[in-house]
Amino acid sequence: MLQTLNKYFGYDSFLPLQEEIIGDVLAGEDVLVLMPTGGGKSLMFQLPSLLVDGLTVVVSPLIALMKDQVDSLVANGMLAEFINSSLKYNEIDDAKNRLKKGEIKILYVAPERLMLSDFLKFLKSLKISLFAIDEAHCISEWGHDFRPEYSQLKSLKENFPAVPIIALTATATEKVQGDIVAQLDISKAKRYKASFLRNNLQIKIESKEKVYQQLLNFLKGHKKDSGIIYCQSRRQVDKLSYDLRQDGYMALPYHAGLTPEERSKNQERFIKDDADIIVATIAFGMGIDKPNVRYVIHFDLPKNIEGYYQEIGRAGRDGLRSDCILFFNYGDKAKHEHFIRQKEDSQEREIAHFKLKEMVDYCLGSICRHKALLQYFGEELDVPNCEACDICLEPKETFDGTVAAQKVLSTVYRVNGRFGINHIIDILMGAKNKRILERGHDKLSTYGIGTEYSRSGWQAVVRELIGLGYLDLEGDQYPVLKLMLKSKPVLAGKEQVILTKPKIEISSSKTKKSDKIAAAGNVDNELFEILRVLRKELADKDGLPPYVIFHDATLKEMASRYPRTSEALQKISGVGEAKLLKYGEVFLKKINEYCSVKGVGALKSK
Repeated sequence: MLQTLNKYFGYDSFLPLQEEIIGDVLAGEDVLVLMPTGGGKSLMFQLPSLLVDGLTVVVSPLIALMKDQVDSLVANGMLAEFINSSLKYNEIDDAKNRLKKGEIKILYVAPERLMLSDFLKFLKSLKISLFAIDEAHCISEWGHDFRPEYSQLKSLKENFPAVPIIALTATATEKVQGDIVAQLDISKAKRYKASFLRNNLQIKIESKEKVYQQLLNFLKGHKKDSGIIYCQSRRQVDKLSYDLRQDGYMALPYHAGLTPEERSKNQERFIKDDADIIVATIAFGMGIDKPNVRYVIHFDLPKNIEGYYQEIGRAGRDGLRSDCILFFNYGDKAKHEHFIRQKEDSQEREIAHFKLKEMVDYCLGSICRHKALLQYFGEELDVPNCEACDICLEPKETFDGTVAAQKVLSTVYRVNGRFGINHIIDILMGAKNKRILERGHDKLSTYGIGTEYSRSGWQAVVRELIGLGYLDLEGDQYPVLKLMLKSKPVLAGKEQVILTKPKIEISSSKTKKSDKIAAAGNVDNELFEILRVLRKELADKDGLPPYVIFHDATLKEMASRYPRTSEALQKISGVGEAKLLKYGEVFLKKINEYCSVKGVGALKSK
């Protein structure tokens, strides 16, 4: 197994659980794998396919990405192919002939293709060694991304009772796990759950103030980096991608309102590093293999934690530091609630409301972001400081906020809980707008008594009072503030309230002290850029995404170790035999030229 890992994938050791899972697959066991994005799920079926006689069939919902996944395997020297609706009839016939001759070891298909009676009949004529169900949560109606076409996979065990199944997902609660096992009829499947901790992701939640300026402030330090920005609506996607292009960023839109050709073209330009930023609805991203996404930004509030976790998981799949920023305000919650009300099924509405509340609670929470995410998926994080989120990196200064809390609570009481956050703040700050004057709210005893904070400061105070349970925000379209039972002793002066000192958060995340870059010391950024340009030229020539040739992490290790010989280059993580043969000479030439000119690397070439 280790020899095969090194030969085809260029790695010297397995990640946690990989070796045990592959052992079970090779022993013919059914397996359910829960592993975070970037945890190496694909290897669980790719490596066994090289060690057993027969065909591995991979079921994936991602027709648009099958070609990229197959290209990556072929670049590693493996016999892989896909069959989907993007192929012409003669191309499908050609693939079938190669399958009959045993010239393909891994076949990617969509679930609807797999379950066609003619295709099933064809597969029964072949020797199938394994079925791999990728994105397995799609089979569960309790999952966040149920896909009806996946429900047909129930009959796989009936048609191929002797063939083991490995089901893989990056997000599944206990309920969804049970559903996957039941639906696929693999009740005796061995279950493996890797840690969901992705501590190379720097998670930050910022108050959504001047959000476009906040975004630009962050992007200034990420000019050449690849990133994904998620928006709630198609209109917002189009506007934001346009605005970013006007400000000099190569940003492209992606949403269901574009034609399939436009979506495919924009996705390909992003994957091939011809565009730096994809601005997208949640229609984008499942199965994206691009390992060098350096940031994922949520311009709007996600609708549930599972989706949020999966979306931030598209950053830093190469293990290098990446930023995940969510801009939060209550207006986004109301937008989601509007769509939830449109659902006809009352149980669906109830589940969606509950999941949205969990998401809002997460944003308002004051415990470590990673710890809170892990708890959601049934895992504990036993470290005092994750060093990778705003809560841990930027501990908030607290103060006795009793008076500030009393001002807010008293104002809510005086307007009988009939107004929203902004109106309450207008009263406190002594605003003279039409709504205040018409309602006589300039006559209230609390009018104008809140000049010590800016509007954003008061918004932070109100948000924290909601999070602490003193206030609640009720209503969907026009939410209003209501007093909770917990507020009574505060108003009566019998309880102290400790609050976070309000401030406007516009800066990007602080850099983690120990940045997990290449294993071999400091990266020579000039050489890294030279190698990155070379990789792009080779990728364009071969019509491949650059990461198929080498990941950023591999280039950074080259740019820190200065390998001068084939033997030294093969010791770099991610350089397997096939890639050494195909690309080794040209990369070594660039490295040697650079080292000669700069007078570096002589001692490190061994």
